[in-house]
Amino acid sequence: MRRSAFFLPTLREDPREAEIVSHRLMLRAGMVRQASAGIYSWLPLGFRVLKKIEGIVREEQDRAGCQEVLMPTIQSADLWLKSGRYNDYGPEMLRIRDRHERDLLYGPTNEELITDIFGHAVKSYRELPRMLYHIQWKFRDEVRPRFGVMRGREFLMKDAYSFDLDYEGARISYEKMFVSYLRTFARLGLKAIPMEADTGPIGGNLSHEFIILAETGESSVFCDRDFLEFDMLGREIDYGDISDLKKIVEYFTSLYARTDEKHEASAFSASVPEARRYEGRGIEVGHIFYFGTKYSEPLGATVSTPAGDEVAVHMGSYGIGVSRLAGAIIEASHDEAGIVWPDSVAPFDVGLINLKPSDAAVSAACEDAYGKLRAAGLDVLYDDRDERAGAKFAEMDLIGLPWQVTIGPRSLAGGQVELKRRASGERLELSLDALLAKLADR
Repeated sequence: MRRSAFFLPTLREDPREAEIVSHRLMLRAGMVRQASAGIYSWLPLGFRVLKKIEGIVREEQDRAGCQEVLMPTIQSADLWLKSGRYNDYGPEMLRIRDRHERDLLYGPTNEELITDIFGHAVKSYRELPRMLYHIQWKFRDEVRPRFGVMRGREFLMKDAYSFDLDYEGARISYEKMFVSYLRTFARLGLKAIPMEADTGPIGGNLSHEFIILAETGESSVFCDRDFLEFDMLGREIDYGDISDLKKIVEYFTSLYARTDEKHEASAFSASVPEARRYEGRGIEVGHIFYFGTKYSEPLGATVSTPAGDEVAVHMGSYGIGVSRLAGAIIEASHDEAGIVWPDSVAPFDVGLINLKPSDAAVSAACEDAYGKLRAAGLDVLYDDRDERAGAKFAEMDLIGLPWQVTIGPRSLAGGQVELKRRASGERLELSLDALLAKLADR
């Protein structure tokens, strides 16, 4: 993509309404624009990041055995009245009445609807277990939306639901999701720590929230540093091997990890050696729940057992804030100059900078590099504009692409280009062929 043709309305100054780093940088980098309080439009740069995050989440859900569906944003109030949550949910739920005087709502979550879908389709234990998920926009009318996409009213969420015959089966589904979440966040370039959590309005009696470490996080975090050294991507995961899944879950749940709400200083000191104690701040990016028959009983989602009885299925719910992750990644990965995207979610792989578009030789070299980088499978943002070099460098640092390639008269005279790694600031001068070889091995 040529920068001259790319819609990227960056800002030079920090917006006054932005209270945290991610909100400030997302606005300055032209990723989003506020439409109304807590509701944002995603512009091309931000949308590319959103789709990258969504793609990784989808791949890991599929890998774990989940099947994707798509449920509507608008739901009937009837199902929520049956579950008992319609009046309990509170003012966060946006209630609507259509022209036929039917009560509807903009879904804040989907337990009722997915249970109804499942209950009408599955009647035998032979069709269990099942895990279904979708990635859909949600709405919760926060009393004070703030922090940009980190606490907005409208947000993109992955929510999955498991259906099992009994607790033992439901526990296996829960452990599959537990491991799947660890892999998902690792692929996003994040260290996510599972912590025992309250279930909130979802209900249930088994719950973990996944917290990533960030200095600007909303919660205080106390954990064992062993969490930070475990490599989730360095081992093969077989979701059919229940014993292997259980070992991973048991390892992570055996280590001390709590937010300030559940932290016990005496237990922390007793269970974690001083050298391994970590205290910092973190951001919640995912939450998993087991809630048994809380929804299946009132909504009639039952199956026949091998003995011929009818029983309500056991369920779990598993959420990841996809749009929230875009902000959370920035909170965890930025510097004074701007965003530092992990390779896996960067909107482009490479930023190519033409230092002197008026120089025919430089422009020809840039066109050659642009074509070869794209042919090598790299997604390139080519800054071909007639702008000051300083402005180009500042913008590239602001939007945080993993690699920057700079071509100017001086380097070209030596038959070289400059390569900069955004995360480390390391710079190399090398030939175009050497550059292509290096990026191919990235």
